[in-house]
Amino acid sequence: MPTPLDPRKKPTSVKIHVSSGAGVDVTWADGHASHYDFAYLRDECPCATCNDERAKKEDFKSVAPGMAASPLLPMYKPKARAKAATPVGNYAIQITFTDGHSTGIYAYDHLRSICPCAECAKTFRAAVG
Repeated sequence: MPTPLDPRKKPTSVKIHVSSGAGVDVTWADGHASHYDFAYLRDECPCATCNDERAKKEDFKSVAPGMAASPLLPMYKPKARAKAATPVGNYAIQITFTDGHSTGIYAYDHLRSICPCAECAKTFRAAVG
């Protein structure tokens, strides 16, 4: 039997501002409002490829603390923006970014867990990490 969804992770309103580039605004069932910049969402992409890349960076940090995992002279990389966004059922959104990445599906419970505010970090990420 599936675990019931935490009611605090249920959105009552989702606004995706692709054309203005403003990001994603979500109002949750408990009244909390979250704002996500597209660059932040790109960095927090939940797809398997991005999760593997984050794990490799963490492994490198643990093996060689203090050493940079990136090249000495990194190329300029513009901030990721959204080209399009589509709903996935009634549980998630999928965003296509200007860098061509589009495989991440942002489930609403995941979005609440990565809300950038300190309150959500304490409530939802402290228990996980």
